[in-house]
Amino acid sequence: MKNLVAYITSGYPEKSFTIDLALALGESGVDTLELGVPFSDPVADGPLIEKANHKALELGFKFNHLLEISKEVAPKVDTLWMGYFNSFYQQKMQKLIPHAKELGIHGLIIPDLPHEEALAYKELFQTNEIANISFVAPTDSQERIQEIVSASQKFIYMVAYTGITGSGVSEDLQPFLSSIKKYTQTPVYVGFGVNQKTAKEKVKGADGVIVGSAFVEILLKDSLNYKQKIDGCSELAKILKNEINS
Repeated sequence: MKNLVAYITSGYPEKSFTIDLALALGESGVDTLELGVPFSDPVADGPLIEKANHKALELGFKFNHLLEISKEVAPKVDTLWMGYFNSFYQQKMQKLIPHAKELGIHGLIIPDLPHEEALAYKELFQTNEIANISFVAPTDSQERIQEIVSASQKFIYMVAYTGITGSGVSEDLQPFLSSIKKYTQTPVYVGFGVNQKTAKEKVKGADGVIVGSAFVEILLKDSLNYKQKIDGCSELAKILKNEINS
């Protein structure tokens, strides 16, 4: 069974909605949830997620809201935090990572923390049994891929192409997948540009997919009320889960 990871922007449009949406996704086929931490300059994210980030911040998102959401969600859904390093660094990593463990968070995804710099926190993550999710990209050399994946935990985030999330660029991922799986038994999940049209193709040879912009697009539709947004995301999750396993 291949896994579905779903990203949603925490606190958009409000904290209680995020909790309700997260729990609904957990009941609709999502295996792992990424709670996105709104940030003013989300450099690895496409325009939809960037827009949701800015809207959440305009509506008053604070880091403490992430902790409150996590307290309700993490005991019921496998939960990760996805955010940019400054958001976590400001909270003091030595305090934050143990707190994440207490809340039941299983990992962090930090796209702007290079592998070499992440090594400074390796012991902190390991001691608290929190995964620092590894990224590999098509531009990485074989030597670098081997180094990155050798200590990977939970899953490897395979960047499907060089760019930003939310684009449906098509490419042959099999050579890249093979180059990763040569060096590790850790599951490899494909991210960037995955939606209900591309999921079936992108998951070939991989162990799962990571979907963000397709969910956030529904959240940004002003014509939908809260229930309709949750229903729409739940239906999308069911479709995606079926696509990657059919």
